[in-house]
Amino acid sequence: MPQKSAAAEPENDELVITRVFDAPRSLVFRAWTDPEHLARWSGPQGFTTPHHQMDLRPGGHYRACLRSPEGEDHWVQGTYLEVVPPERLSMTHAWEDKAGRPGFQSTITVTFIAQGAKTLMTFRQSPFESTASRDGHAGGW
Repeated sequence: MPQKSAAAEPENDELVITRVFDAPRSLVFRAWTDPEHLARWSGPQGFTTPHHQMDLRPGGHYRACLRSPEGEDHWVQGTYLEVVPPERLSMTHAWEDKAGRPGFQSTITVTFIAQGAKTLMTFRQSPFESTASRDGHAGGW
């Protein structure tokens, strides 16, 4: 559970979210890189993650299905750009259309800084197609 939470006012088309977790950096990093952990928190409240595959290495791909409470599937995919355990994770991010083709692509960078027994996580995502898309992602992450 995060102790402190803040979503920065994005400049232009960047979403920045910071969290301080009462957990060691290695565990917070694992929450982002282990499909079993990721499935428990990824996506908006009420969504499930029935499918998640990850090839966690630079150049490796990931693909996941987020299922809405109404049963609608939303597929996302990307490529890992940087994997530096337990400090940094960077990847592309694109929602798929109904035919499985990736749409508009953004880049996500997540850093993990140890603060004693706690971890400061900083999440950055950009660019976005629109302000509405950026703001919608703030609720999903």
